Amino acid sequence: QVQLVESGGGLVQAGGSLRLSCAASGRSFSNYAMGWLRQAPGKEREFVAGISTGGRNTAYADSVKGRFTISRDNTKNTVYLQMNSLKPEDTAVYYCAADRLGRLSAPLRSYDYWGQGTQVTVSS
Repeated sequence: QVQLVESGGGLVQAGGSLRLSCAASGRSFSNYAMGWLRQAPGKEREFVAGISTGGRNTAYADSVKGRFTISRDNTKNTVYLQMNSLKPEDTAVYYCAADRLGRLSAPLRSYDYWGQGTQVTVSS
């Protein structure tokens, strides 16, 4: 069992930065690939970024490449999402999720555990 708790969301102006954190409970955090996903009002949830169990491999949605960076610290059971050059279209609830099969970008329904989400609002 893995419990995930996101933090770090908030209101920021366009062009600004935020750093999201996702703290995981449980001893097996390092066995899971981790992902960040988001859901904007009226839209479907979508993949943002993923990271392998050891942190060596990452994947990004085209819309965030070059602006967002995913990382993890397995000693702290935490995964991060550094978001720079934020745009109003990045406004969404951001979720972290864990995939026990180790995939960088799993089908949304395949993630084993989800956090409760943290709101990110980017004003123009």
